[in-house]
Amino acid sequence: MNVQSMNTLEYGTIKQELMRHAVSYEGRRYVSELEPMVYLPAIHRALEEAQEAKELLERGASVPIPSLEGIEWVLSLLGTGYMYNEQDFTAVSLFLNSCGQLRKYMASKEQIAPRIASYGASLQELRAVREEIERCIRLGVIDDQASKGLERVRKRLAVAKERLHRKLESIMNRHKSILQDSLVSMRGGRYVIPVKREYHKQIKGSVLDQSTSGQTVFVEPEEVASLQGVIELLTADEAREEGIILSMLTGLLEQEQAVLRLNIEVTGTYDFIFAKGKYARAIDAMPVSLNERGALRMNGGRHPLLKDMVPVSLEFGQGYKSLIVTGPNTGGKTVVLKTLGLLVLMAQSGLLVPVDPGSDFAVFTNVISVIGDGQSLTQSLSTFSAQMKSIEGMLSDAGRGVLLLIDELAAGTDPGEGFALSIAILEELNRKGANIVVTTHFNELKAFAAATPGFQNARMEFDKNTLQPLYRLTIGEAGESYALQIAAKLGIVPSVIERARELVTVQREHRGSHSPWKDTLEEAQRGKAAEARASAGADDMAGGEEGAAAVQEPTALKPEFEVGDAVYVSSLGRTGIVYEKKDSRGRVGVMIQKQKMIINHKRLKPYLSKEELYPEDYDFDIIFESKETRKKRKLMRKKHVEGLSIIHPGEEK
Repeated sequence: MNVQSMNTLEYGTIKQELMRHAVSYEGRRYVSELEPMVYLPAIHRALEEAQEAKELLERGASVPIPSLEGIEWVLSLLGTGYMYNEQDFTAVSLFLNSCGQLRKYMASKEQIAPRIASYGASLQELRAVREEIERCIRLGVIDDQASKGLERVRKRLAVAKERLHRKLESIMNRHKSILQDSLVSMRGGRYVIPVKREYHKQIKGSVLDQSTSGQTVFVEPEEVASLQGVIELLTADEAREEGIILSMLTGLLEQEQAVLRLNIEVTGTYDFIFAKGKYARAIDAMPVSLNERGALRMNGGRHPLLKDMVPVSLEFGQGYKSLIVTGPNTGGKTVVLKTLGLLVLMAQSGLLVPVDPGSDFAVFTNVISVIGDGQSLTQSLSTFSAQMKSIEGMLSDAGRGVLLLIDELAAGTDPGEGFALSIAILEELNRKGANIVVTTHFNELKAFAAATPGFQNARMEFDKNTLQPLYRLTIGEAGESYALQIAAKLGIVPSVIERARELVTVQREHRGSHSPWKDTLEEAQRGKAAEARASAGADDMAGGEEGAAAVQEPTALKPEFEVGDAVYVSSLGRTGIVYEKKDSRGRVGVMIQKQKMIINHKRLKPYLSKEELYPEDYDFDIIFESKETRKKRKLMRKKHVEGLSIIHPGEEK
């Protein structure tokens, strides 16, 4: 999938929201690796798992998912020779106990959630290991009963410490008058008594430390020094016995490391699946049907990051595969694109999506979006330039099974060139078989959608009385911009609005009531129907009389086409401009997207006359000849230039 488009559609934000519902590091790892899939069975399985998890949660179930706290550390050191401590084994014991609880829980839900319940059979409690850990370690410390040797050492150590404490009490009672206080302290791991500096020589022993002020001297009495030596030896014996026990327990974990890793993997899988279920409940999501036919029907789709959004319904893939969405600014056109793109990515990631029942999504091999101006100050790109840079990649990657989302195609440039460029881009993307949803303000694109096979108009509804967007999408109709009405409502002075209306009228009169792509929508719709009827009997360009007769109007005589007339080529499903009148064999020269063709006149239908398209005395060489040829012709009209000639390339037949 296109990573930049996924970022534009806020797919990463959805993953962050999903991660908030995971409780373990392994579950969060699965979320971080989540991405859209294209293999239909895998998507089906993931959606079914999410739905089962959601249903269990809705039944009030409290799923005992282990948190894996401390287990990541243990797992990372397995097989390295590291000896674990008491806290590590306590974490392992709790984890194994949770695995047993999760296994029992999922076994009890086999009838309700058969798919995800099956994973629980892989969990192993390792009862013998857990019981041995619990026998040896209690409340986070090694128990006296962990081994006979440890029990003996600790008993001897307890006796020695008791003798030491009695001896210290006796010494302090005898020398109470020279002590700074009546508390026993420790210095360097040995017991000392606090003696006033001037009297410290009265006690036989070693000075181990003194206070910061120097008024107190900490003395280890000679009478307890030997006892402390005994305690140090016994403490070392205790540590050795504890090490033997910890080493034994570590060996048990090393022997079962494969099972431990599998338990952690299964636990993370459950955490991930139930995180999807929890998130689905949070956004009121449900599963969608999936198909590989390229047909999409989104009923009541809602953007999961937008609250109080008016649900959007749209469909394509049956009868037409692309939509051109029109309507006023702030009418919700961009939201439609983002909602559609994000929900497609979510569904193909195995996530339930916020839609109404009956939704059916196509599986796309790629989702590419050009939404927002993409303006880059560092690259000195304008809005238009940045969009065209993105469109360049889109033209390269477009193909069957690819969903293209384009916001305000060719905006930010001259409208006359903008709509022409838009149509050329859409024709090329359509030729490659992609599904396209594009928003626009160009009126010409409304007629283009109505007249071009594979395209359909859609509009964002707008309340004409309140001039407020309704955020509802209606397919099959084209919308208006309501720019002047909105400007007036927002306080633009009436004189400015009136002047704008005058200019609009002048512009329309100047350009004529029609232009190559500004025919009325009703006529364009009729043309599309006629084309559908004609195409049923149409042959290729070199077809015979029978194919030609199929596209003729039965009651009308074929007109004589003039240079500059716009004609509809039924066999190609495209419009073109006549550059050469009909010859003796009934062939007419037609230029389609700068490509000159010779087509039988019976294959052509009048679209718009040259009078409707161009001003009087218009120089058609601008259209039909290259810039270099026009320069040569202009020079040749002025004077004779030796060796200068104009050679027309062979025309395609």
